[in-house]
Amino acid sequence: MKLIKVTEGLSLENYLELETRMVKTVQEPTLFTWIVRPTVIYGRHQSAEVEVNEDYCVSHGIEVVQRKSGGGCVYADEGNLMISFITPSKHSEQVFAETLLLIRNALASKGIPAVTTAHNDILVGEKKVSGWACYTTPTGTIVHGTMLYDVNLEALQQAITPTREKLNKHGVASVRQRVVNLREIRDFGDIQAFRAELEKALKDTNE
Repeated sequence: MKLIKVTEGLSLENYLELETRMVKTVQEPTLFTWIVRPTVIYGRHQSAEVEVNEDYCVSHGIEVVQRKSGGGCVYADEGNLMISFITPSKHSEQVFAETLLLIRNALASKGIPAVTTAHNDILVGEKKVSGWACYTTPTGTIVHGTMLYDVNLEALQQAITPTREKLNKHGVASVRQRVVNLREIRDFGDIQAFRAELEKALKDTNE
């Protein structure tokens, strides 16, 4: 796996466009991380009217973007690390499972007892720290996910509006009860310090 650096300070839409350009010519599994300003990202099969508190997002300057992959609605800001994995393989189920395992093992190598779930999440102590989605193109597969490190949980709570049915399925009363910042579990410093540690762990784990 090749770990690359990409341009900083782009919008979420720009990074998603970068993924789609890269997958057209990718020759080996490639991973990169990125950070965006406050944004809500909802899945291909979702409706912003149902999943997003659009009034709150407008009043707080939070972007709302729909992605090409499936999965649930997530909130990201400067305390969240986004991770993209691009590969020429079109065996999406295998790629997806291997990517989540790679991330889990990288966290474990840093003393974080992470586990994967059937719902494409990574949990620590039964609370979500990372959510993932993927889609396949004619030239490869794109897997991307979030990593909650020091996210504004109040903004996350207000910006996303899951159905009561979805919350009940996870046995919680609110989104905030279901998630936790990794910084509460182990403090690596600021988001850039955590990013460096995770990237090193990903490289070491993959060797």
